[in-house]
Amino acid sequence: MCPRVNSRAQSALSRREVLRAGGALAATGAGLLAVPPAAAAAAGPFAHGVASGDPLPTGVLLWTRVTPAAEALPGSGAGPEVSVRWEVALDEAFTRIVRRGTVATGPARDHTVKADVTGLAPGTWYWYRFRLGGAVSPTGRTRTAPATGSALARLRFGVVSCSNWQAGHFSAYRHLAERDDLDLVVHLGDYLYEYAPGGYQAGEVLVRPHDPPVEMTTLEHYRRRHAQYKTDPDLRALHARVPFVVTWDDHESANDAWSGGAENHTEPAEGTWAGRRAASQQAYAEWMPVRYEPGGRLYRRIAFGALAELSMLDLRTYRSRQAAHPLDPVISDPARTITGSEQLGWLTAGLVTSGAQWKLVGNPVMIAPVRFPSTLSTRELEALSQLTGPLEGVPVNVDQWDGYTADRARVLGALRDHGVRDTVFLTGDIHSAWAAELPADPLTYPLTRDSVGTELVCTSVTSDNIDDILGVPPRTASVGVEAAIRVANPHLKYVELDSHGYSVVEVTPAAVQMDWFALADRTDPASAARHNASFVVRAGTQRVQRTGEPLR
Repeated sequence: MCPRVNSRAQSALSRREVLRAGGALAATGAGLLAVPPAAAAAAGPFAHGVASGDPLPTGVLLWTRVTPAAEALPGSGAGPEVSVRWEVALDEAFTRIVRRGTVATGPARDHTVKADVTGLAPGTWYWYRFRLGGAVSPTGRTRTAPATGSALARLRFGVVSCSNWQAGHFSAYRHLAERDDLDLVVHLGDYLYEYAPGGYQAGEVLVRPHDPPVEMTTLEHYRRRHAQYKTDPDLRALHARVPFVVTWDDHESANDAWSGGAENHTEPAEGTWAGRRAASQQAYAEWMPVRYEPGGRLYRRIAFGALAELSMLDLRTYRSRQAAHPLDPVISDPARTITGSEQLGWLTAGLVTSGAQWKLVGNPVMIAPVRFPSTLSTRELEALSQLTGPLEGVPVNVDQWDGYTADRARVLGALRDHGVRDTVFLTGDIHSAWAAELPADPLTYPLTRDSVGTELVCTSVTSDNIDDILGVPPRTASVGVEAAIRVANPHLKYVELDSHGYSVVEVTPAAVQMDWFALADRTDPASAARHNASFVVRAGTQRVQRTGEPLR
């Protein structure tokens, strides 16, 4: 869920060359594909870059999209069937090629290409590329997961969510791509947005308009929008640099989506919800580097030796409809669900039986309970309601786990009853930074000291937050709001409502640490970033503590 605002209204390149090209294009505001799809086609058959994802100890998924003919534009349904070759090597010069193969593609899958490569060595960096005729794609770099059960001293990855093309440039991706210390990137949802140009903006800010120039409702629309996002030079550079592990939230289909509809969907004017959701899921399967095919299961678990398991959740496909308001008695109805019964059983069983030290959960919406203080002004409450969903001026996020308390109790109860330690939920969605402890009983916390896990929430890459909605400078009106929220919720140790940017997480046997980095200006394609805060979860403690030093 995100603010309910105006919901209707080429040769192989080295890493240095990729980053230099991306930075130069971004700095001029004329990135390779901040332009219409037809112009993208002129950039060559690999105009949408390369990507990898879902690393396993002996394999990884490779992705690209080809434009084999001028008419084969994204979403067009036109163009020839072609065979695309792929190569994986141990060196960037491709003198030691270890795997190669061919994949057929065509208009039925929008000329996207996926190669699920196997037979690789665990914990190893590889380089990969694609060929179509005499054309060669940019070179990508990827890494396999460590061997099953192996000791691992460190895992470090970027964490991002809520990247709205119209609200700004993706400088956060550029800063992550420029790092030399990341094993992967975790994207927690809202990779793209469904709105038409001018929709969903605070202060009528429109940095760059969406293509197609309508709200996405059809397969053609979703394909074109995915294509547009994959023309951003900073996103292309990051995809080419490290593998991604992704899940969706709601804007990959429509705002506040649930199993039978969405807030931002109207029947019959926009067709059936089943048809729209199927279109969004097909485009996602085609355009994202993920082991998912339409009608399949997106939630999955990826292991990193004995150190950590990452469980990625799907909290849109199976959920019950959101409660009508915060006092709606259905909120605690055990028959309602945010996960679906099968996914909930998979999640709790995995947490209880995991052999990994750290149980990480890729969680699209916040699980920590949040009570909003009555001391806030009407204007502050209205601004918060843009992030959490309004009800007669009283903001309560019934789209988060707060609206599905029976499922949350089942998850936290399983952690408590089985003595599970070192569970960390990594969360996006709410366009702000939070660090929380997860009390088994929020009403008695912290007197009972019964935290059963922790939650670390990343900011948005570009999507609006409190200062944008209020139209005030950062770190002004929000400071008092943050303090009031913390007083009303003693398990919340950090709340920052203004910044856009990215996070970096490090996992070691001793601790999990998240660093938050804030962009100076989301509308500036060359924006600098600064370290904002760091919090650490020490092994066995179930607590979050501030630390002054970012990861080195």
